[in-house]
Amino acid sequence: MSGQWLGRASSCLSPVVYASPSLPVSRMNQLRLLPSRLGAQAVRLLAAHEVPVFGWRSRSSGPPATLPSSKDGGSSSYMEEMYFAWLENPRSVHKIRGHHVAQLDPLGILDADLDSFVPSDLITTIDKLAFYDLQEADLDKEFQLPTTTFIGGSENTLSLREIIRRLENTYCQHIGLEFMFINDVEQCQWIRQKFETPGVMQFSSEEKRTLLARLVRSMRFEDFLARKWSSEKRFGLEGCEVMIPALKTIIDKSSEMGIENVILGMPHRGRLNVLANVIRKDLEQIFCQFDPKLEAADEGSGDVKYHLGMYHERINRVTNRNITLSLVANPSHLEAVDPVVQGKTKAEQFYRGDAQGKKVMSILVHGDAAFAGQGVVYETFHLSDLPSYTTNGTVHVVVNNQIGFTTDPRMARSSPYPTDVARVVNAPIFHVNADDPEAVIYVCSVAAEWRNTFNKDVVVDLVCYRRRGHNEMDEPMFTQPLMYKQIHRQVPVLKKYADKLIAEGTVTLQEFEEEIAKYDRICEEAYGRSKDKKILHIKHWLDSPWPGFFNVDGEPKSMTCPATGIPEDVLTHIGSVASSVPLEDFKIHTGLSRILRGRADMTKNRTVDWALAEYMAFGSLLKEGIHVRLSGQDVERGTFSHRHHVLHDQEVDRRTCVPMNHLWPDQAPYTVCNSSLSEYGVLGFELGYAMASPNALVLWEAQFGDFHNTAQCIIDQFISTGQAKWVRHNGIVLLLPHGMEGMGPEHSSARPERFLQMSNDDSDAYPAFTKDFEVSQLYDCNWIVVNCSTPANYFHVLRRQILLPFRKPLIIFTPKSLLRHPEAKSSFDQMVSGTSFQRVIPEDGAAAQAPEQVQRLIFCTGKVYYDLVKERSSQGLEEKVAITRLEQISPFPFDLIKQEAEKYPGAELAWCQEEHKNMGYYDYISPRFMTILRRTRPIWYVGRDPAAAPATGNRNTHLVSLKKFLDTAFNLQAFEGKTF
Repeated sequence: MSGQWLGRASSCLSPVVYASPSLPVSRMNQLRLLPSRLGAQAVRLLAAHEVPVFGWRSRSSGPPATLPSSKDGGSSSYMEEMYFAWLENPRSVHKIRGHHVAQLDPLGILDADLDSFVPSDLITTIDKLAFYDLQEADLDKEFQLPTTTFIGGSENTLSLREIIRRLENTYCQHIGLEFMFINDVEQCQWIRQKFETPGVMQFSSEEKRTLLARLVRSMRFEDFLARKWSSEKRFGLEGCEVMIPALKTIIDKSSEMGIENVILGMPHRGRLNVLANVIRKDLEQIFCQFDPKLEAADEGSGDVKYHLGMYHERINRVTNRNITLSLVANPSHLEAVDPVVQGKTKAEQFYRGDAQGKKVMSILVHGDAAFAGQGVVYETFHLSDLPSYTTNGTVHVVVNNQIGFTTDPRMARSSPYPTDVARVVNAPIFHVNADDPEAVIYVCSVAAEWRNTFNKDVVVDLVCYRRRGHNEMDEPMFTQPLMYKQIHRQVPVLKKYADKLIAEGTVTLQEFEEEIAKYDRICEEAYGRSKDKKILHIKHWLDSPWPGFFNVDGEPKSMTCPATGIPEDVLTHIGSVASSVPLEDFKIHTGLSRILRGRADMTKNRTVDWALAEYMAFGSLLKEGIHVRLSGQDVERGTFSHRHHVLHDQEVDRRTCVPMNHLWPDQAPYTVCNSSLSEYGVLGFELGYAMASPNALVLWEAQFGDFHNTAQCIIDQFISTGQAKWVRHNGIVLLLPHGMEGMGPEHSSARPERFLQMSNDDSDAYPAFTKDFEVSQLYDCNWIVVNCSTPANYFHVLRRQILLPFRKPLIIFTPKSLLRHPEAKSSFDQMVSGTSFQRVIPEDGAAAQAPEQVQRLIFCTGKVYYDLVKERSSQGLEEKVAITRLEQISPFPFDLIKQEAEKYPGAELAWCQEEHKNMGYYDYISPRFMTILRRTRPIWYVGRDPAAAPATGNRNTHLVSLKKFLDTAFNLQAFEGKTF
C-alpha cells in the first residue's frame, strides 16, 4: 500500500517524498520504488541518502511527525504509521488523491471518480487538525520549504496555514492533477512548477475578453441551431461549450511554438460547432445541410452532417501565422477515428521531414464512456511511442458528460476515472471543471506546452454535463431524473463567466450584449445565404485533398490503364541487391545466407518467386520516387519467413540493415515495420497514413488473413465505404494470407466472401464493352479484390495500384504454401517492359490448341489452380479440360470471361474453389456468370460442401474433402442429368 500512497502523493494536498537534487535520477527512481517493498524500512533508506521526507503529525502512537527542516527539528514517522495502519486495516489508510476532493463536477452532485470515500485525515478543512494532534496555534509556525516544491514562489519559508492554503488552491479547487505515476522526476517537477507556482493562472483583460468572445460564439451557435431546427438531430455541445475555446487555446499555443498543421479527430457531439468555430467552415455550408430539399451532386451515398470532415488553411489570429486544420471524417463508431488521425499525422510529419513533431500534431476529442470502453483507445495509446508509429505526442480532450447515452459511469467502467487508460503510457491527466473557463484555458495551454516539451501524450478531462439527451430528440429524464433536474437548474457557463467579468470590470454589460448581437447577426446573414444553395457538394467537406493529383473538377487526369512492366536491367539490379548484404562486416544468419544465394540463382536464371517479385515491385517504385511503407505483425521477416527485408547482425545487438534502402542513391525511402499485436489500431493507422498522399504505396499485412476480422470496423466503415460517404480516395493495400492447407478453422480463410459481398459492382447489369472498359470498372468500384496465382501478376498488381490515375483500396489474398511451391515461379519475360497485370489468365496448354474438343472449362482462382493442374495431369485430361484463372475477382472481368466462355462453345462450365460453398467466391461469381452468359449455360459448382467453420482441424478430413472435389472436377459425367 505504501508504494501506492507514495506514488500519488504529489497530486494531493502536499507532496510526501521529494527527490534530492544531488541524487542521480536513475538511483532516485530506484529509491522511489523501495517503500512499496520495504514498508517502514524505506524511511530509513531514504534518510540514509539524504532524501527529504515530511508529513504531518498523526493521531497514532509514536513520536510526532514534523517537517524535518522546521525550526523544531524532529524525524518523520508518518510513513511508518501509515504502513502499519494499512497492515491492520487497508481501508483505514487513504490513497492521498488531491484530485479526489477537487471540485470538478459543475453540477455538484456526482463524484468525478467512482470512489465516494473521502478519507477523514485528509486535511481539507481546519477542523481536521485535531486528527494530527495539532492546535490552531501550530498553523502559524514557519517551515523551511524543500527545493522541490514551487508553492513558495520567491519565498523559502511559509507558515503551515499558508502551506495548506496554497496546496489546496493548487490541487483541490477546479483542477485535479494525476501525474505521480509518471516515473520521470523531471516531468513531475515540470508539472508541479506549472501548477504550484503562485499566480500562474493570471489572465490579462484582453485574454479574458477573447475567452468570453469564444464562449459567445460557441453557445450562440448552438442556440441558433436550436431555434432554427428544433426537431433536427445535431448532437449539440450544450453543457460543454467551453470545449471550443479549449481547442482554440491548444491550437493557439501550439502555433506559437511552431506548429503549422493540426489534425483533429472527434465524435459527433459538438462537431458542427468545431467545424464552424475552430476549423472555420463557412456557416452557410453548415446551415444548408439542414435543408431536406438539398440535392446531392456527387456520386456516392454521402453522410450525415455530424460525421463530415474538413480541411482548411487560414491565418491564426492570435499568432498571425499560417495554420492548416484538418478534421477527419468518421463514422458513428466511437473512437474508430483515433488511429486514422494518428496515421495521417505520422504521414504528414514524414513528408515534411518533421521527425520531432514540431510542425505537425494531432488532437483527439473523446467522450467519457467511449474513452473508457472502446479497446481501440488502448491500441492507439500503445502506438504512441513506437518508432515507426509515434506522432510525438497527442493532446487528448475528453468531453466528460458523466454519462454514456443512458448509462451511468458506475455501470460503464471499472476504473475510477474514464481517463485511467492513459496511465499505461505515463500520460499526465488534467481533470478540470468545465464551468471554470479560465481553469480550462490554463490547463489546455499547459497541455500544449507539455506535448511540445516532452513529445508525449497528455489528457485534458473536461468534467461537464450534457444539457439535452443523447441527441436533441432523446428524453434523458427516463433514466437520469435527478441529474437532469439539476441540469435544468444549471446556469449556463456563458452567463456565469460574463457576470464574473462584468463584476470585475473587464467588460461592460453593453459590450457583452453587443458581442452576442454581432455573432447572432453573422449567423442570420449566413442562414439567408444558405437558402440559395440547392446542391450539396460533399467534396467541399473533404478532409484530405490531394492538390494536383486530379483535375480542377476532381476527376482523373486520364482514363488509361498503364503498362506495369519494367526494363530487365532494373529487374536484374534489384535482384542483385535483394540477394546481398550492402553493409560491410555484417554477419547474417547461415540460414539467411542460403536464402540470399537462392535469390541470386533465381536472378541469374531470370525467374522470381513470390518474395522476389514483391521485392522487385517495391524496389522499382522506389526508383520512380514512390514512397513504400509496409506495416503489420512480423512483416520485416514475414510470418512465413519468406521476406527478410530487415537483416540482423548475428554478432552486434540491434544492428540491422534494410537492403531495399540501398538500391539507388536518389531513391524514395522504404519503411518496413513490425507493428504491435493489434489489427484494429494498426490498420486504422495505415489507412490514415495512406490518406495523406496519393504518391505512396501503403500496405498492411495481416499475420494470417482471418485476423483482419478484429479490424472489421476499419474495413466496413472506412475502407469499403470511405469514397461513397466522404469522396475520400485511398489506395491502401491489404495483404491477407489465404488458403486451405489443413491448418484448422483459423489461419485458413481470409474470408473473401465478405469483401466480395461489399463490392459495389452490379451482378445483373450486362455491361457495355467500351475501349476503356477495364479502367472504367476500376474507377467505379469501391475496392479491388484480387487473388493472384503467379508472382509476376502479384508484381504487376502492386505496380498498377500506384500507376493508375486514381486510388482505390486493394485487397490481395496472398499465398502461404505457394511462397515455396516449385511451380509458383515466374519468368522475367512476364515482368519486363510491355507486360501488365492479367485480370484473367487463360488456358495456354493443349486444350487451348483445340478448344472445340474441350469438354469442360474450369474457372478458378488462387492456389487451387495448382491442385487442379496436378490432378488433370495425373488423369491425362489436358486436351479435354481447360483451366482458366480468375486473378481479379472484383470488379468482375465480364469482358474476358465472355471471351473465354465463347472460345469453348461445347464445354461445360464449372467454378472450382477450395473454400466451402457458402464461403469463398461462388455466391459472387455465379450471378455474374449468368449475366454475361445471358443465362444460356450453367456454371456448375465444384468444391467443399457448406459448413459453419471455414476449415477442418483434422488433417485427414482435409485431404479427403480435397480429393472428393478434385474427383468431381475431372469426372466428365458429374453433371449429367442436372438442370439449372
